[in-house]
Amino acid sequence: MRIVVAGGDGFCGWPTALYLSKQGHDVSIVDNLVRRKIDDELRSNSVTPIYSLEERVKQWKDITGNEIKTYIGDLNHYDFLTEVFRQTQPEAFVHFAEQRSAPYSMIDREHAVYTQQNNVIGNLNVLYAIKEYAPDCHLIKLGTMGEYGTPNIDIEEGYIEIEHNGRKDKLPYPKQPGSFYHLSKVHDSHNIMLACKIWGIRATDLNQGVVYGLHTDETMLDPVLSNRLDYDGVYGTALNRFLIQAAVGHDLTVYGSGGQTRAFLNIKDTVRCVEIAANHPADKGEFRVFNQFTEYFSVKELAEKVQKVGEAEGLDVNITHIENPRVEAEDHYYHAVNTKLRDLGLEPNLLTDDVLHDILSAALGNKDRVIKENVLPSISWN
Repeated sequence: MRIVVAGGDGFCGWPTALYLSKQGHDVSIVDNLVRRKIDDELRSNSVTPIYSLEERVKQWKDITGNEIKTYIGDLNHYDFLTEVFRQTQPEAFVHFAEQRSAPYSMIDREHAVYTQQNNVIGNLNVLYAIKEYAPDCHLIKLGTMGEYGTPNIDIEEGYIEIEHNGRKDKLPYPKQPGSFYHLSKVHDSHNIMLACKIWGIRATDLNQGVVYGLHTDETMLDPVLSNRLDYDGVYGTALNRFLIQAAVGHDLTVYGSGGQTRAFLNIKDTVRCVEIAANHPADKGEFRVFNQFTEYFSVKELAEKVQKVGEAEGLDVNITHIENPRVEAEDHYYHAVNTKLRDLGLEPNLLTDDVLHDILSAALGNKDRVIKENVLPSISWN
């Protein structure tokens, strides 16, 4: 299959591109390399050294013989995007190419505007490019479980049946995003739904949980292929951040009570879920939603898991509670449905002590790269 992976230089996109290439697909990466520039802006870095995209794809070809073509440019530039479509004629377009950090979107007005412009307009351009240049192309869009918020009822997969005044209808599940980033994803979902309805586009919205982990089988083949591992208060997700804090001897900083519960999945499952979606495309005109996660935990539970694994390594790991920089419910009901991907063959990689040890080992091996002042939050929602 001819597959474009937009955002293919990033934390999720890079291992996905390698995995799909390994399966024999003709893979092209589109990326504007902005995530590397944001490291400079934030004076931050990946704990693991990251090679240039050019070096990465060259090493992949040298090792496997598989070529991954690269297109360096921005989805917001429609002329560039249409040229990519002309040259690749994609059968599937995997869309990771969005600003993915909630804290980054909450820094100030400029960052909120950038996030919405980059994400919403870029995605709208992709929809138009599919309509005009590849009408049978299957859009596989990375959404987020954060679109739903934390409702006091079960979270269904995209849709919910409602009875009101004696009548029933199946409607999109209500959205309660908690940041300007999450809100951009809601806008994306609405735009995709409309495009499917009026143009007959086929699309799968993967409402992904928080991704943890580092290695996939492909990224472990050579150090040049290594994936990035973020730890700062802007891009470092809770579990990875706790593991790096443990590695450098910093307290694990739990926001507020730590009762915030979220859905999680291993990076190995991210790449597999994309493959499943590609191999089982949506029907023409269908906008389907898969909740892409395998487990859910509270933040406090994650900290306790990291503490246990760290202490087994002989580390002195303390848990502290700090003022929550976010505006969110800290103790709430959380139960979400995630059956569709399992029904199509997903076999989850669960959060075991071995998985935690693997990430911790990588953090310990590169702990000299950690900029310690970045492990605390610096952005407040209010």
